[in-house]
Amino acid sequence: MENRRLGNSLIEVSPLCFGCNVFGWTADEEMSFRLLDGWIDAGFNFIDTADVYSRWHDGNEGGESETIIGKWLQRSGKRDKVVLATKFGMDMGDGKVGLSPDYMMRAVEDSLRRLKTDYIDLYQSHKDDENTPVDTTLEGYAKLIEQGKVREIGASNFSAERLKSALEASEEKGLPRYQSLQPLYSLVERDTYEGSLEDLCAAKNVGVIGFYSLASGFLTGKYRSEGDMKGRIRAPRVEKYVNETGFRVLDTLEKVAEKYSAKMGQVALAWLIARPSVTSPIASATNMDQLAELTAAAELTLDADDITEIDTASR
Repeated sequence: MENRRLGNSLIEVSPLCFGCNVFGWTADEEMSFRLLDGWIDAGFNFIDTADVYSRWHDGNEGGESETIIGKWLQRSGKRDKVVLATKFGMDMGDGKVGLSPDYMMRAVEDSLRRLKTDYIDLYQSHKDDENTPVDTTLEGYAKLIEQGKVREIGASNFSAERLKSALEASEEKGLPRYQSLQPLYSLVERDTYEGSLEDLCAAKNVGVIGFYSLASGFLTGKYRSEGDMKGRIRAPRVEKYVNETGFRVLDTLEKVAEKYSAKMGQVALAWLIARPSVTSPIASATNMDQLAELTAAAELTLDADDITEIDTASR
């Protein structure tokens, strides 16, 4: 397994990124610790979280994922083995939202405290803030980099137009540049990223770390009917894929998986890893069996015909 350079930065990341949105939600603290240990022990280094994880869960207020990671970093002593990515900008309540430098300074201190570290490898704008000029946000990031609190910066959920504006501002004004983009991207969600956004990232060498790579578990094949969704916590997110196109993708993944003696989700991730513009797709696990499937996916190399077949089925 070879690590990959993140954009134009000096940071090298594993070809898969562990999504820590499950911590404090569908994975408790003990399991989260086991998953993190297993991820690092398997040779991977990239983990992604956000301050808002998992505010959507009853009883949570945000910061739960970062807090668990911080406890693990303190206990394990593995900070130097981790490329730690987190995000800010989503609504945390009490007016804590957006990408203004003033709020950024508060948000980064909160994240550093929860993460029990003095620096963040990749600090990301979780979503665009049209009320804050892109260069103003980048000026805030410049201060954090100068202070040693942040190594590199990234964007998430940006349009091609806004990402282009930010990259131009970086170049024209000598400000930090977004080295990565985190878009919605999977075999059943291709339109958001492919096209002008993918073209821009490829042309400007922006690393891509797409989220929902397994479409909330749909691409593992466990949701084949409405009955499969009953009682499942992710069912509301999966319903939109239960259609003719979704089933066609699943049938193709199943066929290709059989050829490689692999799991369907592994094939879906291998397709993403093979995409030239993608650096490190994000995927999550909530138990050790799922983690083993994730780590094995990075070792799966699909041949050109299989990639084309999957490509065709998912368009």
